[in-house]
Amino acid sequence: MLIPFTKMQAQGNDFIVLNALEHDLPELSQDFIRTITERRYGIGCDQLLALLPSKEADAAMRIFNNDGSEAANCGNGLRCVAHLLMAELDVQEVTIALADRVVSASHGKHGVRVEMGEAVLEHKSEACVQIDMGNPHSVFFEATEDFPSNRNIEMITGQVADHVYIDIIERGSGRTLACGTGACATAAAIWSVEKHHRPQTIEMPGGKVIVSGDMNQLILEGSVSITFTGHYYWEIH
Repeated sequence: MLIPFTKMQAQGNDFIVLNALEHDLPELSQDFIRTITERRYGIGCDQLLALLPSKEADAAMRIFNNDGSEAANCGNGLRCVAHLLMAELDVQEVTIALADRVVSASHGKHGVRVEMGEAVLEHKSEACVQIDMGNPHSVFFEATEDFPSNRNIEMITGQVADHVYIDIIERGSGRTLACGTGACATAAAIWSVEKHHRPQTIEMPGGKVIVSGDMNQLILEGSVSITFTGHYYWEIH
């Protein structure tokens, strides 16, 4: 089976996008996900994104980490998919359905802009703030607590006014150059501690994004690009 794909990246966070709106897809099994996302034997990526039909949005999106597990949200992936959908539909705004929310995306001053929805404050200590963005994040101000293995981890390594530097360990993918929901969780954690909602520039190893809005509606904005397109051969057993 020859499977058309688009390889994309946002601040170095890279994705394989499969479009079931236009093509048949194989079963999205763990074996298939792990094989196609492997960087030496497959195409390679942090996450695989599957675009599917939706009755409540322009498209639905499923997100798979490169270990085969499924994630509930992906801010950088949403921006990449929105870029594709807006070009294919020739529109300036699209809606994308996730497991627990429908988000809107459009073109912004600094790239593709996604209204990410609500950030839920779960727990706060001096060293760490836990934020739920549809997927769980622990934002560490100080590395004085054990890192949990069942959450996405953001470590704040520096902050100059509203410009914040972070490192990332994603659940199911390991260290990544960027994470959109992680950037949102970081901004939400800072807002919860500093009691303000000023826009934050979040700089990750792969580049920077801007997070604005408030805890009820976070807005993520930054550049995305198509790296290459092609066809992947999958032998159906």
